[in-house]
Amino acid sequence: MKTYRCALLGCGGRARMHALAYKHVTRGQLVACCDLIEERRQTFAQEFDLAPYADAVEMIRQVKPDLIHVVTLPHTRVELLTTVHEQGVPACIVEKPIAYQARDWRALVALEAQTGTKIAVGAQFRYHPDLTRCREAVQSGRLGKVRFLDCSAVGTICDQGVHVIDWAMSLNDDQPVTRVFGLASGAENLIHPRHPSPDTTVAKLTFANGVRAMWNLGRTAPRVLDDPAYYKHCRVAAYADLGHVLYEEFGRWEIVSPDGVQEGHADDRGWAQGNHLAQANLTNAMFDWLEDDGKPAETHLKRALAQWSVVLELYAGTVGRKPVDLPFDPPDDLWEQLCQALA
Repeated sequence: MKTYRCALLGCGGRARMHALAYKHVTRGQLVACCDLIEERRQTFAQEFDLAPYADAVEMIRQVKPDLIHVVTLPHTRVELLTTVHEQGVPACIVEKPIAYQARDWRALVALEAQTGTKIAVGAQFRYHPDLTRCREAVQSGRLGKVRFLDCSAVGTICDQGVHVIDWAMSLNDDQPVTRVFGLASGAENLIHPRHPSPDTTVAKLTFANGVRAMWNLGRTAPRVLDDPAYYKHCRVAAYADLGHVLYEEFGRWEIVSPDGVQEGHADDRGWAQGNHLAQANLTNAMFDWLEDDGKPAETHLKRALAQWSVVLELYAGTVGRKPVDLPFDPPDDLWEQLCQALA
């Protein structure tokens, strides 16, 4: 069995989650890391026994990784993914959100169309055991046809919103969105260093198969636990003819069907362990994709870019004060228009 050589670009807190997941990765080994900040990369390299680098191209040329994790801020996505592509790295997992405005989204759409690098976005919870259990119940047909999706998070659209919309779409066979009727408000987080986005967004989504969804993010989103931490209030539910499924990242999961009720809680295994398992499952899925072009990772770049276009459509609807239908070609200055409208 081949062991794949893997490396990390970025040595911050989220990179630690990627590295810790390798306890559950069966066919890959982390061998190197890269960060512009010397103290951070040296500390990280020592903790995980990796070769430290200050330059991404130098690391790629010397280490020749099969898979590289890009765990940096959103504004670096285009530059670093272009580097990964130009250096011929076979596979890459890049952190979410994949973009934050129209210009970088458009550049990545062009890159996706030409690159030979297999790129997936780090929406790792699609591979979480509890959400997987819910999705399998929906796909089995025993709940009947899905009619409505409800997803929410107290985090912003660029923070947790991209996660919960991915969960919702995974419960609806990844059907494309055909219409977005939504609105954004609040300018405080527009200058957030990691996740620049409106404070609050809410939208009704219509999918190609007729399923509707409510997507509620930020200060108006429901809280699902008695806990003040904003990031613990993210959930998705799918309601079908004969039952429903519910998944909360830090709370409970349940499957209600004609066969009865199945349920559990995130604390049954601990949030960290579940997150590590989900990240490892995504990493292992990348190895499957490397070995078989017909088995792309479920969070592949083309799908993630289609999801991000839904964010851009919500922004455009806020600026134009009307629903937006697909296909949609956002103006390059959409972010600037949104900031002006919210200010």
